[in-house]
Amino acid sequence: MAANVLSFDVGDYVVYPKHGVGRVVELQNEEIAGMQLELYVLRFEKERMTLRVPTNKAEGVGMRKLSSDKTLKEAMETLKAKPKVKRSMWSRRAQEYEAKINSGDLVSIAEVTRDLFRADDQPEQSYSERQIFEAASSRLARELAAMEETDEPTALTKILDILNIAAPQYYEVKED
Repeated sequence: MAANVLSFDVGDYVVYPKHGVGRVVELQNEEIAGMQLELYVLRFEKERMTLRVPTNKAEGVGMRKLSSDKTLKEAMETLKAKPKVKRSMWSRRAQEYEAKINSGDLVSIAEVTRDLFRADDQPEQSYSERQIFEAASSRLARELAAMEETDEPTALTKILDILNIAAPQYYEVKED
C-alpha cells in the first residue's frame, strides 16, 4: 500500500488549520527519542512563530496547499450571500465560529467573516464578536494575499469592499 504523503517544497505557502497561512522555510532531519524524523519547518510571520511538523503527520493535522482558484471563487461568492444569523446563545455560536476558523476551510472562514460583518451604519458588535470577525477576516485575507501575491492589508480591503457592497441589500436602513 503506497502512502499518499503530501509533499511541500521550501518556499511553498501552506495552510495549517489552527494557525492559517505559513511558509515552508526548511526541511529538517532530526533524531527525536531515538527516531529519525523528517520535519517541515513552517514560519508564520504575523504571529512570529515557527512550527515543526513531521512530514508523515502533515496530512493528518490537516496541513494543505493554498486553496484552488475554484475554492477561492466560492469563498468570494460566499461573502456576497445573505448572512445567516442564528438566534442561539452567543457562547454556542462563538464555539461554532471558532471551529470553522480552525478547520482551515476557506469557504467556512468566509461564512464566519460574512456572518459577523457589520457595516458602519449597522449596530455595533460586542468585543468578542469583533475579535472572532477579525480572526476570520485576517485568516481569509492572508490566504487571499498569498494566492494573489499581494499583502494582507490589500487583500483585507478587497474582502471588506465585497462585504460593504453586498451588505445593504440584506438589512433595512432605519430612517429617523
